Amino acid sequence: MNFLEFRRKFFDLACFTIDQVYSWQPEFDRNNLTRWIKRGILIRLRQGYFTFPEYKSKPDYAFFFANRIYRPSYISLHTALSFYGMIPESVVQITSVTPLKTARFINDFGEYTFKTIKSNLMFGYEIKPFNNSMALQMAEPEKALLDLLYLYPQYNTLRDMEDLRLDEDYLHDGLKPDLLKEYTLRFESKVLEQRVSRLLTNYNL
Repeated sequence: MNFLEFRRKFFDLACFTIDQVYSWQPEFDRNNLTRWIKRGILIRLRQGYFTFPEYKSKPDYAFFFANRIYRPSYISLHTALSFYGMIPESVVQITSVTPLKTARFINDFGEYTFKTIKSNLMFGYEIKPFNNSMALQMAEPEKALLDLLYLYPQYNTLRDMEDLRLDEDYLHDGLKPDLLKEYTLRFESKVLEQRVSRLLTNYNL
């Protein structure tokens, strides 16, 4: 198999699977992938998912791969909060939520973690276009905050809320309290409602 021919076929997909390879070439020798990975001209994102090293220098593709390697899912929690500037820390892990079981993958683009939520809670995310034809799924700020409070019960008291070090300027100028309350009710969790109430009180929202 000629690698240049292979690259021309799959490069524009950014992320592709072994099934797509076999659909293109049913007799494809999978050992080619192993050799190309060892040579550094191909990257394995997780078992059966691949990309090319050129994407390491392209913005937002690390986020895009999070959506692709474990579906359905959308980026949320600490990564989304950092993306919107709601928390001060730069996030090393790329965090997502999914109705599938909890999972973790490490590859050349970083560490990917996927936290489990119920299927009926897979809402409140946007399709964000980038690089013309590409798009990624990212939680809205309100949903990212709710996902965090729902999945991390240690954020419970007023002191816990302060420890989150949420950006007060963003909370007052960017966050939508009415949407936050609307989304909170959809969780049907009294405990979460109490946490959200404490947060709104703590930040005078």
